[in-house]
Amino acid sequence: MDKIREHENLRGCAEGMLIRTEEPGDFDIVRELVRLSFKDMEESDHTEHLLVDRIRRSDAYIPALSLVAEVPGAGVVGHVMLSKVEVVSEKGSVALPGVAPLSVLPGFQRKGIGGRLLLEAHRRAAEAGYRGALLLGHKDYYPRFGYRRASLFGIRFPFDAPVECCMAVEFRPGSLDGVHGEVRYPSVFFE
Repeated sequence: MDKIREHENLRGCAEGMLIRTEEPGDFDIVRELVRLSFKDMEESDHTEHLLVDRIRRSDAYIPALSLVAEVPGAGVVGHVMLSKVEVVSEKGSVALPGVAPLSVLPGFQRKGIGGRLLLEAHRRAAEAGYRGALLLGHKDYYPRFGYRRASLFGIRFPFDAPVECCMAVEFRPGSLDGVHGEVRYPSVFFE
């Protein structure tokens, strides 16, 4: 939560932006926004928009943690979705939301919108009782929001991805103490 307070006034953010819970009337707009956000990314398989649709139709969907950013005169320009995943060990499992994806329209990137969306999603997830969040993402972008290598917590991802891209964030210092094991994603992530 300290990172949330630290970044509340991110510089360069669109003036008058509203972050709100996604509504069913946003689904088509969000699908196109996500597609366009990842269209030119080399690391992408360009199916993130399809993943969002699959998550919404699954038990992994957490409607309260699917958020959009609206800018006056431009409409919905950003989206973040946190969905149900868990960390499983021989001692049991711990539910932590997974961030996938975080999307901002290309013309609105590098203005602080993605950071504001992410931090608001963290705040809402913490209020809902979650201890932290997980993601597979860019090693240079997410650490500014408190993310660290998941391996430092003893958390392993089931993907063949660089360890510096497999990350976790604590919502309060020490909130992931004792959480270790392998991340289990719902089957919708692999369809």
